[in-house]
Amino acid sequence: MEIKSLENIELPIIYKAFNEAFEDYEMHWSEIQFNTMLKRRGFVAKLSFGAFQENTLVAFILNATGTFNGKSTVYDTGTGTIKAYRGQGLISKIFEYSVPFFKDEKIEQYLLEVLQHNDKAISIYKKAGFKVNRELNYFRDHVELINIETAVNQAQFEIKRIELETIKTTEYFLDFYPSWQNNFDSIHRAKEDFVIIGVYDNERIIGYCIIEPLSGDIPQIAVAHEYRKKKIGSYLLKEVMKYNKVDTIKIINADERDSTFTAFLNSKNILVKGKQFEMIKVL
Repeated sequence: MEIKSLENIELPIIYKAFNEAFEDYEMHWSEIQFNTMLKRRGFVAKLSFGAFQENTLVAFILNATGTFNGKSTVYDTGTGTIKAYRGQGLISKIFEYSVPFFKDEKIEQYLLEVLQHNDKAISIYKKAGFKVNRELNYFRDHVELINIETAVNQAQFEIKRIELETIKTTEYFLDFYPSWQNNFDSIHRAKEDFVIIGVYDNERIIGYCIIEPLSGDIPQIAVAHEYRKKKIGSYLLKEVMKYNKVDTIKIINADERDSTFTAFLNSKNILVKGKQFEMIKVL
């Protein structure tokens, strides 16, 4: 068994291992979806590592790099082991092998998310020095079940498609710091895959919503505080649904502490379907 960087490993080989490692999971990724996910999250092959058995990739940690909460960060964008090789502690060995490379790059912290019911993985991460940073909710529902009726005064507000640069000054609209895959850096990496809708009052932007039409993923929806409880959020959600190309809507990794956001989604019949821990290890 050899552990090494994935820098010179072709993406189809990595995808094959990824697909096999997650074959018993409910969700499956096409190769196109997999490549899109890596691009959005900032995958760096040089700082990603795998265990190889006779040149076959059997376990891996796929990493991205960037900034999170003002610190240089490595983000675990996908970790898995092919079923036949589980129980050998390969992920722990890969992680231990990789840490010196992160330190050489002056990276300050390692960030990941893990499902709260995955007790085995959580135990491994805690032993490796990770601590829970916050709890995150995962929302998902079929479009046909979502209640998005709105009585907003459409004569007062203008709604239109906008560019990412337009909303980079509106981060104060948000009540919680977006998770790695939902922040502006991640959206910018794959901005051609997103549609952004903005709402204006007298040429002032007062709210926006971002959707990835091919997946139904909404990474951000936000309204200026002084315009809340005026159906602006409902208006945005209804308009952005026109661009959705799948039969579901999902909002991944919303901060569990934001009860107002949860209540808003619940009122639209978009319900919590799962919970994750966001965990960080200082390097």
